[in-house]
Amino acid sequence: MKPETLAIHSGNLYESSTKDVTPPINLSTTFFRDEDGGYSGGHMYSRVSNPNRSALEQVLTDLEHGADACAFSSGNTAGMSLFQALKPGSHIIAPDDMYWGFKKQLQSIFADTLTIDFIDLTDLSSIPDYIRENTVLIWVETPSNPLLKITDLKAIAAIAKEHKLVLACDSTFASPCLQNPIALGADIVMHSSTKYIGGHSDVLGGVLITAEKTPLWEKIRNIQQIGGAVPSPFDCFLLLRSIKTLPYRMRGHCENGMALALYLEQHPKIEGVFYPGLPTHPQYEIARQQMSGFGGMLSVLVAGGADEARKVVNTVKLFAQATSLGGVESLIEHRASVEGPDTKTPQNLIRVSVGLEHIDDLIADFNQALA
Repeated sequence: MKPETLAIHSGNLYESSTKDVTPPINLSTTFFRDEDGGYSGGHMYSRVSNPNRSALEQVLTDLEHGADACAFSSGNTAGMSLFQALKPGSHIIAPDDMYWGFKKQLQSIFADTLTIDFIDLTDLSSIPDYIRENTVLIWVETPSNPLLKITDLKAIAAIAKEHKLVLACDSTFASPCLQNPIALGADIVMHSSTKYIGGHSDVLGGVLITAEKTPLWEKIRNIQQIGGAVPSPFDCFLLLRSIKTLPYRMRGHCENGMALALYLEQHPKIEGVFYPGLPTHPQYEIARQQMSGFGGMLSVLVAGGADEARKVVNTVKLFAQATSLGGVESLIEHRASVEGPDTKTPQNLIRVSVGLEHIDDLIADFNQALA
């Protein structure tokens, strides 16, 4: 089935006695045992599994063409569960431009158990130089946050396979509708489902999807079930509801993102636009090959430095000055001030999550703010 059909039908895993078309919210924390002690209903305790979570994991598995999925209570928890599953003393290769929350995790929470090299993964020739005897994982983020770098997934997958390394990809900026890393050779895909998958800025969540049920994956599943950082049944219900419109929402985000990027690229008060759909983007050809659309995320450099960038985010009317991304409403933020004093993000960079408002209104809002 095509993504539009999977998004609507894959999550409908079970049929209730009332013949619901949409699976109801199942709030039960515990489930009946059979006379022989088994669980013929398929569930024992909601920390371990729940009908709504099973449905969510199934549809995300199908959309990413994987073998299994683990849903978590946040994107940070999803990524952290993979890092927790690695043996102490393991070495990780990660991108120099990546979501600051994961970078902070690796530099603080895992500082005593893992070693990490943060490198430019767009420079493929340099990657083998960083592979050690204890290297176990290459963590990729494409498109990256906030510079929208594009990593060649097929090429890095070949490197990972040659050296018997796990390749994991944070594909949050793309969503399952624009990019399928497993089809390009990745072993594990990560999404913050708070973002495009949820799409309405009203639910927190994260997910890992695996290409195969390996021993590492069983460790991750054990961390999910025993650690218990899982989404509630209502969170899963909301995400399932949102996924049904995900393919169509992404078309609107892509269309608006491209139009706004083209407008800002020509504006005299903008020094640079980071958007993989622009032919001027250094990895445009790679993005065109491995993505079916370029998404609704872009970053721009405002002429005049940090003060001028802050003026823009304080002057726009339709763009909500708030963190996060992927909602139907447009968001804008001065990214360096979010990431803190040790950030390497340019001080004049603003990150934009282009929503589903009419593009003429969004351009007009930017126009008055830049004026």
